[in-house]
Amino acid sequence: MVAAARAALIVAVRVLVGARADWAGCRPSPRRRIYFANHASHFDTLAVVAALPRPFRATTHPVAARDYWGASRLKRFFAVDCLNAVLIDRDRKGEGDPLAPVEALLQSGRSVLIFPEGTRGSGEAVAPFKSGLHRLARRFPGAELVPVHLDNLARVMPKGSILIVPMTCTAHFGAPLALEPGETREAFLERARLAVEALAPARARGGA
Repeated sequence: MVAAARAALIVAVRVLVGARADWAGCRPSPRRRIYFANHASHFDTLAVVAALPRPFRATTHPVAARDYWGASRLKRFFAVDCLNAVLIDRDRKGEGDPLAPVEALLQSGRSVLIFPEGTRGSGEAVAPFKSGLHRLARRFPGAELVPVHLDNLARVMPKGSILIVPMTCTAHFGAPLALEPGETREAFLERARLAVEALAPARARGGA
């Protein structure tokens, strides 16, 4: 049942938003990776998972907010059972370290997908990153840090809207980054943010 639901969900996402993959700076790989992407829609996680080659979906775990994706049995089923997501308490209301489940996955050799902006943006610009990406980069220097830019998703389901507008979305995967020796947290997070922003099509950056 779960496998059938997962396949149906991937097909539905591809019909609605296309979920194309553009491997601009790297190729699909079984290596342990930390994918980090801009966040403009509830479809972001679905689009990245659908864009990944099938063999890597089972080993890549999106990091999702428990307060949204754990709010109902249906949402939890889609997030955890269908998408292999790990739910975290982004508001820090729960006990313990919210990033502990993410670190456990990386420690076991799995890959993760995070949205360092922390909340959905307008889709017009990539907001400053929260510190979690820096912490993961420091704790897991052997993991590849792969920037991902998702275009058009803010227009598929704008923030505050419940209407879905079918539109083609592309997940642009960039060249892996690494934390430089002596690089400050602020400098690294800004460099990572700019790496995501640089993957946006020229029209989204205000170009021709």
